[in-house]
Amino acid sequence: MFVLGNLINAIARVLDLAIWAYGWIIVARAVVSWVNADPGNPIVQFLDRATEPVLAPIRRWLPGWRWGVDLSPIVAILALYFIEWFLVATLKDLTWRLR
Repeated sequence: MFVLGNLINAIARVLDLAIWAYGWIIVARAVVSWVNADPGNPIVQFLDRATEPVLAPIRRWLPGWRWGVDLSPIVAILALYFIEWFLVATLKDLTWRLR
């Protein structure tokens, strides 16, 4: 069973790293939106393509977008933290139980 535990632990660690990296991509997108960067820039295009599928549905639900303030990055980061604290922690606990 320790092999399965190690596999689940590896999945949890990779998921943790992916969540961390995606959180920073969302932060970078928010910062870029403040400085009014060139939309033709490949980095800006990557940030838009990487975050828009997550941020667009959140924007539809939030009233802040209508007030001129985009709160969707904050909500997305909070959701990422929840996933990290719940799912990654659960996988790590499962790993310890399988050893």
